[in-house]
Amino acid sequence: MATWDDVRELALALPEASEHVSRGSAQWKVRTKGFVWERPLRRADLDSLGIDAQAGPVLGARTEDEAVKFALVSEDPAVFFTTPHFDGYAAVLVHLDRISRRRLGELVAEAWAAAAPAKLVREHLDHEVD
Repeated sequence: MATWDDVRELALALPEASEHVSRGSAQWKVRTKGFVWERPLRRADLDSLGIDAQAGPVLGARTEDEAVKFALVSEDPAVFFTTPHFDGYAAVLVHLDRISRRRLGELVAEAWAAAAPAKLVREHLDHEVD
């Protein structure tokens, strides 16, 4: 299953991506916009999920829109989830230790594309096709 090293490698392989630390947690940005980040669960998150403690690492990932978030959660609720904190926000939470590296690569690329300027996404896709 995936690790933070996998997230780092996949995120930093994308154009103009950079890694930062905020409040002790890693986050990856394209230019100034975050696209994936380490997201420790807060007390309100735990309460909404009906659990006492976080069981493993949690990744936050930007999605194209809320429909994509809900589709991911519906498709594989053992891997993808959300909390009320993210209501109205195009982002999904991921049990990092339950997602394959291949699927993580797709998720990170999609999150990057959702945050990156359209021109940069087009240039990257054109380059990938060549």
